[in-house]
Amino acid sequence: MGLLEIVPTDVITGDNVRKLFQYAHENNFAIPAVNVSSSSTINAALEAARDIKAPLIIQLSQGGSQFYAGKGLSNEGQRVSIAQLLIMFVVLLKSMEFLHSDHCAKKLLPWFEGMLEADEEYFAKHGEPLFSSHMLDLSEESKDENIAICKKYLERMKKVNLLLEMEIGLTGGEEDGVDNTGLDNASLYTLPEDVWDVYRNLSEISDLFTIAAAFGNVHGVYKPGNVKLSPILLKKHQEYIKEKTKAKTDKPVWLVFHGGSGSLSTEINDAVSYGVVKMNIDTDTQWAYWEGIRNFYESKKGYLQTQVGNPEGPDKPNKKYYDPRVFIREAEKSMTKRVQQACRDLGNVDRL
Repeated sequence: MGLLEIVPTDVITGDNVRKLFQYAHENNFAIPAVNVSSSSTINAALEAARDIKAPLIIQLSQGGSQFYAGKGLSNEGQRVSIAQLLIMFVVLLKSMEFLHSDHCAKKLLPWFEGMLEADEEYFAKHGEPLFSSHMLDLSEESKDENIAICKKYLERMKKVNLLLEMEIGLTGGEEDGVDNTGLDNASLYTLPEDVWDVYRNLSEISDLFTIAAAFGNVHGVYKPGNVKLSPILLKKHQEYIKEKTKAKTDKPVWLVFHGGSGSLSTEINDAVSYGVVKMNIDTDTQWAYWEGIRNFYESKKGYLQTQVGNPEGPDKPNKKYYDPRVFIREAEKSMTKRVQQACRDLGNVDRL
């Protein structure tokens, strides 16, 4: 039985999100969450998923949605970033996808509020929210404040059947304006007691939440040996919560893997086996997109120096080489391959 027998072809929400993650849990695979920032990057991601029959999570950060809409536009009150994510809902209709807003820090709560208000308005008319889920990244705040704010918003999200992704523990590196490159290594590892505190508080409200618990994760790619991932911590989180709740399942909580670019396949396999259902990929797909352009340029360099004149003759035109539709398409094809690789690494092939 595939996913299309369980969930509809559409932007999935509410109960269908629950079914998707439960299916992933039971069948030991995870779904890559691809950060997009343009129509070109979303086309590449969707093409990848279509060709290998894989579910996919499409996500935009606040900065990514602003760039998508147009950096030259004023984003006062987060209006542009909110509007672009609403447009994305329409773009993804009729494809079995999961639409997610990524990494909302405390300073970006007006963005979160705007999206949630749009969800509530849409729910009042159609009985479902616009988005599949939203993420609150309050990991820089104290644990108590992090949990309190997450609880407040989950109370609202429960009413419109929305999933909340939260983060406990810090992810190193730098992404979307949040710079954690100078963190002490100890802060990159979340304790089971902290994950339990999150689980205990949020599960009193709703079961529609995921936890991004830090186990040495770092945004970006670094030299081998500089990043020490410890997926075994995820197993300890599950064991701790199972004991506390007397759960029958060995994996009572849905976990999220942040900062996964450059990870070893063994680390990814371990993380999935310990209950990761979603893994963010951004740095690697950005590189793949650029690599497609770079490789095209290197192969056609003699045709890309002037508008007229190339290795075939001084009067030969070069328009068909510098047409953006040509080199951008090469970027899309390269990114598509990388997304498919992520799906294979996560066991997410032929799942539809």
